[in-house]
Amino acid sequence: MSRPFLAVVVFGVMLVAVPVLGQNAPEPTTLKEVPSVTLPPELDRVLRDYERAWRAGDAAALAALFAADGFILQSNRPPVRGRKAIQAAYEGGNGGPLRLRALAFHTEATTGYIVGAYGYGDGPGDTGKFTLTLRRTPGQPWLIFSDMDNANAPQNHRPASGTP
Repeated sequence: MSRPFLAVVVFGVMLVAVPVLGQNAPEPTTLKEVPSVTLPPELDRVLRDYERAWRAGDAAALAALFAADGFILQSNRPPVRGRKAIQAAYEGGNGGPLRLRALAFHTEATTGYIVGAYGYGDGPGDTGKFTLTLRRTPGQPWLIFSDMDNANAPQNHRPASGTP
């Protein structure tokens, strides 16, 4: 068998096989919503206070929920550290009907975390997800050390109020 003939045969097989392989690609599966978990009251307070401050567009109240050296880590933005910088980052926010729900959590003596999802208004489904790392002095309320969030859809599909 000559090399040119063999090359034509291999190329022909590739032309036939590639579309067939592409047609057998599995359909994307619909992901089921991760169920919410019930938080202990001292952790639930963090989420409810965050919702209230966000809805009111109160940057000072939002910043007060954070440790003095805390972070906000939002999609497509550089990290922000410290209460003053966090307040400045939230200044001018127009609030919105934010709703937060917990998917998982864990705490030890002075550290903890909440993994959650957020949405806006009464509509079904979540707009995005977040992690809060928490810190506290024994006997004191939990403060947010870091808040990292990202949307479930590309940025052009986000509500006008932005993400928490």
